[in-house]
Amino acid sequence: MDNLPVEVIGNILSQLGAARDVVIASTSCRKWHEAWRNHLHSLLFDSSDWPLYHDFPQYRLEILITQTIFQTRGLQRLSILMDDIDEFSAAPVVAWLLYTRDSLRELYYNVRTIPSVNILEKCGRHKLEVLALAHNSIIGVEPSYQRFPQLRSLLLTSVSISALDLSLLLNICPKLEVLKLINPDIAISDNHTTLELCSTSLKDVYMDAISMDKVILEGDHIEKLHLKDCTLEMFLLVGKGGLRILRIDDVSVLHFDIGENTENLEVVDASNFTIMWPKFYHIISKSPRLRYLRLWGGVFDDEDEVVDLEAASVCFPRLKHLSLSYERDSVLQYGLPGSSCLENVAVLELGWTVINDLFIEWLSGLLERCPNLKKLIIYGAVSGAKTHDECNALARFTSSIVRLMRIHSQVEVLFEFE
Repeated sequence: MDNLPVEVIGNILSQLGAARDVVIASTSCRKWHEAWRNHLHSLLFDSSDWPLYHDFPQYRLEILITQTIFQTRGLQRLSILMDDIDEFSAAPVVAWLLYTRDSLRELYYNVRTIPSVNILEKCGRHKLEVLALAHNSIIGVEPSYQRFPQLRSLLLTSVSISALDLSLLLNICPKLEVLKLINPDIAISDNHTTLELCSTSLKDVYMDAISMDKVILEGDHIEKLHLKDCTLEMFLLVGKGGLRILRIDDVSVLHFDIGENTENLEVVDASNFTIMWPKFYHIISKSPRLRYLRLWGGVFDDEDEVVDLEAASVCFPRLKHLSLSYERDSVLQYGLPGSSCLENVAVLELGWTVINDLFIEWLSGLLERCPNLKKLIIYGAVSGAKTHDECNALARFTSSIVRLMRIHSQVEVLFEFE
């Protein structure tokens, strides 16, 4: 250990994460203390990591964090996660940010302060590459002098911000690649009733728990889009067709449009969604590179709408992974007309909520359509109490599966029950 360079010891301490562990380790010897002071890169204060954080009075905790930070030089990653601590005074928080901002590259900041601290003003125009804010307010973005020239990832969780300021915030981040919005409080004014987000550098966009009338996302290099737990009247993606991954989870949207250029789509994962199937299918049908398709728990507007697997076999010749849910009483249906095969499908996932003969019939048809299938995963729900008829239905279902899989012995079968 004596032969280890002090810089290497600094890297080791940086991997510990929790500030308490780092401080304890730095007392091992003089060399480790030097590494702690001069070569520590990462420091984490997390109120869920140490119960005693909750026992300190506010001023004592502020002093503790201040003393710890001020003994280091050149911090590159600072995490202050105090979600369940009531609040801090703004003065020490500002001191932490000013002391570290010249070297800081990643800031994870979840501290309620009185009064609110302007993070953009304190950390802008420096080396920051990752910024994650939670339970704070962003007011008055000024593009004329507020800039984040190196910022590549922005995460806003339960942050209060106006639609205009959010749009301006993207403009002052010319290299931003990842944007995550989780349960934001977005204020809409009379002059800005639509959330418009435009970026020439964005590649990955995640939106969670957003309820708005209209969202317009514009970016020519967006490759990944994930919408979760959102209620929207209209979502519009404007770009040159670079989207590769589309995930929709528990989303209700009346009008959904990601443009006509979808030839680069490789993954479509839609679960618990409410959407007009003909329009959605029209959007993804021009995606010959699609290799993963998941349609799970969807609700269609028209009872006659059918997911036509015959058309899917023609439109998605490279499809390798197919996941479909089946509900007897749902309007969601999967048609098996024609005789085209899904030649490249190697993994098939099927879900059902009611045990009946129709599922076996549907499964049999799908197995015939997938001649090169390697793995079959069946997801189902089994209640605790069973009537005699339900037990007989389960027995028939099991026997039918056994007979069917004897025919397709090359397929590995797995069951996942809730």
